[in-house]
Amino acid sequence: MRNFLSFLTGFLVGNLGGLLGLGGAEFRIPVLIYIFRFSILTGIVINLTVSFFTVLFSFIFRGFSVPYDLVFSYFFIALNILFGSLLGSYMGVLFATSINQEMLKKVVAVFLIFVAFLLFFHDYIYESGYILNLPDFLKIPTGILLGFFIGVFSSMLGVAGGELIIPTLLFVYNLDIKVAGSLSLLISLPTIAIGLYKYNKKGHLNTVLDEKFFVLFMVIGSILGSLVGSLFLKQFSSHGLRIMLGVILLISSFKMLYMNKKRG
Repeated sequence: MRNFLSFLTGFLVGNLGGLLGLGGAEFRIPVLIYIFRFSILTGIVINLTVSFFTVLFSFIFRGFSVPYDLVFSYFFIALNILFGSLLGSYMGVLFATSINQEMLKKVVAVFLIFVAFLLFFHDYIYESGYILNLPDFLKIPTGILLGFFIGVFSSMLGVAGGELIIPTLLFVYNLDIKVAGSLSLLISLPTIAIGLYKYNKKGHLNTVLDEKFFVLFMVIGSILGSLVGSLFLKQFSSHGLRIMLGVILLISSFKMLYMNKKRG
């Protein structure tokens, strides 16, 4: 029964990867901690491991709907954000001991709500001409700066940051959300791999070996879920996906605010 629930969790969260380009770490970690009763550290390591396979196979499967040549034509943009993200991820570790993380979560939650409403009214903003079209020479430093913020957010809260990467690609680089989703997965892979490398250096990946069957079932479920999500990708319009992402952002933000209130 436990392995079946592990598979089901992986499958449901994996759909987010295939459909929207999210690793789903922020939805998986509460289940690991509060349903399966893992310690926070064990939950994070298992979450990162499953996230790696979810993101990897989601990127592969999305190639059926979003051509790889189109995605890799924006590779420089991915590197731009990734550079800032990795720098922010490194600095986030240093900030973790000096910044009030509960306050950070509140700030991020409010920001996610703001981004969600931008996504809801995306078409109206563009049609009304209210969108800020940055010149090309400003897009690079803006992408690095936002990537830095995403990296800090990711390292301090333990997520890959796809909820912020995709809106950055939409509003700074004016990409379609389907392309942005695939690029988000591409950007997230190195971040997750570095996280796993750090935990492996400290010997924490032994946790995965201790729970190998549990993790295996969740990984299999995630791979199948990402396949199903990617197959349904063609059935959704870009507008529909933006609305779905906006709803995901609202859920994430309210969860952050609720957890702060509950702990307080």
